[in-house]
Amino acid sequence: MNGNKPDVTDEDIGMRTFEIRKERAVERAVERMRRGLGDYWNRLTQTEIELLSWSLGELWAFEDRADWENLHFSKVSGRDVRAILGLAKELAARTRPTVDLLKDIEQVVYQRS
Repeated sequence: MNGNKPDVTDEDIGMRTFEIRKERAVERAVERMRRGLGDYWNRLTQTEIELLSWSLGELWAFEDRADWENLHFSKVSGRDVRAILGLAKELAARTRPTVDLLKDIEQVVYQRS
């Protein structure tokens, strides 16, 4: 091994690993939602799906892993998705404390779990 510093640090690897895990968890959650919502899913715009995915990523980063695994995304209703999207818009606009909004999103999903 030479004396040069590596191009990638352990911190970089850790951050990338975190992002990959988050992306996979969100993909699984969104897929479960899509299947659970059936035809209602087709009513959502691409922008809404992206906002929903982003907000679930924020929730995943906030949530304890065991609690995340206990959320049943396949059971959310169209009304639940609309509620999550409303909260996600607030989250993006930072109208209320982030933790409060994430707990509210968690509660919407948790009610179905």
